[in-house]
Amino acid sequence: METAGSLLTAVLRETQAGGQSVYATIRIAVMPIAKVFTICFLGFLMASKYVNALPANGRKLLNGLVFSLLLPCLILSQLGQAISLQKMMEWWFIPMNILLATISGSIIGFIVASIVRPPHPFFKFTIIQIAIGNIGNVPLVLIAALCRDRSNPFGDSEKCSTDGTAYISFGQWVGAIILYTYVFNMLAPPPEGTFDSEDSDLPLRNPLKEVAEDAKNNELEKVHLLCQEEEPNQDPVAKGNIRMILDFLYEKLKMKQVLQPPIIASILAMVLGVVPFFKRLIFTADAPLFFLTDSCIILGEAMIPCILLALGGNLVDGPGSSKLGLRTTAAIIFGRLLLVPPAGLGIVMLADKLGFLPAGDKMFRFVLLLQHSMPTSILSGAVANLRGCGREAAAILFWVHIFAILSMAGWITLYLKLLF
Repeated sequence: METAGSLLTAVLRETQAGGQSVYATIRIAVMPIAKVFTICFLGFLMASKYVNALPANGRKLLNGLVFSLLLPCLILSQLGQAISLQKMMEWWFIPMNILLATISGSIIGFIVASIVRPPHPFFKFTIIQIAIGNIGNVPLVLIAALCRDRSNPFGDSEKCSTDGTAYISFGQWVGAIILYTYVFNMLAPPPEGTFDSEDSDLPLRNPLKEVAEDAKNNELEKVHLLCQEEEPNQDPVAKGNIRMILDFLYEKLKMKQVLQPPIIASILAMVLGVVPFFKRLIFTADAPLFFLTDSCIILGEAMIPCILLALGGNLVDGPGSSKLGLRTTAAIIFGRLLLVPPAGLGIVMLADKLGFLPAGDKMFRFVLLLQHSMPTSILSGAVANLRGCGREAAAILFWVHIFAILSMAGWITLYLKLLF
């Protein structure tokens, strides 16, 4: 009887410990989302007609400030402090994982959009909302909440937080490049010129007037070209040089579109962080120029609340005010939260079997899995706001983050069980 009683007591203790572990995991997943919604609600309140402290123009300016100053400062300070040549060689799969997550998410998004067939201007928008996950602020908050608990499965709280933050920061530059190239181009306005225009609301065109204007423009172009041809001393060598200059300017303009402030900050952080002399000069705590890094840290910390305030303000018309419809919204939520994570789990497990990941580093694997399991990126919502579809993006972010409370808790619980 005593043996049976001892065995029963041990089983009950294990069950209670397991229940506490599951509860702690769910709490870690839910609390960051609660913080996000709290800040978004304040932005909603500031943008409401009762306060009107954050109108539409103000939100657009705030988004521009985030992308031009706050986000570059965050990337420069975090990545510059964390990176080194040895770590870059060891962590190479982190940016590759983000790239693979974007590719797999885009494929899933394309399949979902092809089945659901969203409204005309929002086909590419649907793909982006499924493909681009939050690889920055939400994982950082999750890691901080997880490591703060002394009973966390990763061991020492300080080492857990330092490693997790470094891994997440190392992937920021890839996310910035994807946002400013792929996402920015995919969210380009439709030929009608705006996402807000419906087919019935489009201005009526006057075909005769358009034909007359086109003919007039063509005549002007012809006259201009004829005048150029009549100019003397136009030899083939000069024409070739002019063509080379025009091609060079065209490529220059394309590079200007790609080299946005976050990408420049990423490249600068990697260059300065890898060279030991510059790292000791700028990024170490006792460095002569550490005041520059400290200033970037202060500005970078303002990035998350600013972007959340702007996105919360976009919900002032209500989360159901978008033109996506219930079917498309539900499909995006289902694709992002339930279809993308299993594909990411397969990618990480395959990379682990192929030996691409550091041996025995469970935090490294946990961060990789988190990159596939997050809700839609808040920064992609900011890009959508700049491109004219901010209302729809804000509505998607609203509903995706609500349902992410359950999905993230489930996926994190699964990942911890697989890792430990």
